Amino acid sequence: MAIDFKRSWTDPDLDQFRDTVVRFIEEEMLPDDEAARKRGHVGHDIWRKAGATGLLCTDIPDTWGGGGGDFRHEVVFYEEMCRRSLTGMNASVHSIVAHYFLNHGTEEQKRHYLPRMARGEIVGAIAMTEPGTGSDLQGIRTRAQRVGDHYVLNGSKTFISNGFLAGVVLVVCKTDPAQGASGTSILIVDTENCPGFRVGRVLDKMGLKAQDTSELFFDDVQVPVTQLLGGKEGQGFYQLMGDLPYERLIIGVTALAAMEGAYEATLAYVRERQAFGQPIANFQNTKFKLAEVATEIKVGRAFMDRCVEDLVAGKLDTATASMAKLWGSEAQGRVIDTCLQLFGGYGYMNEYLIARMYTDARIQRIYGGTSEIMKEVISRAM
Repeated sequence: MAIDFKRSWTDPDLDQFRDTVVRFIEEEMLPDDEAARKRGHVGHDIWRKAGATGLLCTDIPDTWGGGGGDFRHEVVFYEEMCRRSLTGMNASVHSIVAHYFLNHGTEEQKRHYLPRMARGEIVGAIAMTEPGTGSDLQGIRTRAQRVGDHYVLNGSKTFISNGFLAGVVLVVCKTDPAQGASGTSILIVDTENCPGFRVGRVLDKMGLKAQDTSELFFDDVQVPVTQLLGGKEGQGFYQLMGDLPYERLIIGVTALAAMEGAYEATLAYVRERQAFGQPIANFQNTKFKLAEVATEIKVGRAFMDRCVEDLVAGKLDTATASMAKLWGSEAQGRVIDTCLQLFGGYGYMNEYLIARMYTDARIQRIYGGTSEIMKEVISRAM
């Protein structure tokens, strides 16, 4: 009897949606994945196809051009990509940007950007991290000085997911450096035909090879004051903190989905791989290791599903979301390392899914707030 990792929050409509997602992934995304990893990005065409299929911004209200669903629809798409180590199309960052518009944008900003993002016409990115700041968002140096009806934006950002393909970038900057966190704002920058804006390198990463993580540069970029997110200065830090549970739970659920994908791939491999005249699945060590992995996934599924349900109900707090991110990313590393060991030397070869999962997993403990930052957040709630 197979171990059942069925989600507690699913229903027949979501199961049907998952079928649509799987079909899209296997027909449109998987065939191009190897080429995307070599060129460092998935290209714009797949974003437009995903939008046309109704897979983007699924939890944005249809009033604003979204799918009219909830967070569970987003999770389905993320899960099925991560189970296959398809990390090039960062739909989660795209959705996070959409939520900044939804939760904090003016009516005009929502009307202008959200339908286009849902259709995949423009890709969203958020530029927070700078070469010297990391998780210390209060230490950012990018400056926006108001001159008449424009802001003049100067600074640089790094490690920006979707940075190469982005059509709209939310730039975290200081509009009043003397005010510390209270002087932080978010500006909306349209990248097309934008004088002074430049995309630097698509960064050469250990993993996430198909994802266009880039450097961004802003040299006297003129941004109309109407492009201030929410229309009021000094709200940037509040806006960033308000969406953290959503962002951190995404990392938790993708971690668990990757663990499931690794488990299934390993189970199939050990049943076929022969050693000493029998499948290595017959060895006690193999069975015990996979029993540990299956148990960790099963236990994690109960916690992560509860977090998904709480977020949909509007009850997920920052500390619990940080727990989901901390536990999920740390468990992902443990589980995939265990699975790779059962592949032996083949597990070290990039042609095998498990090798790509291994390198992709490492960043999960860093971006979205490091494990150490998660422990600090959780400890404050004690």
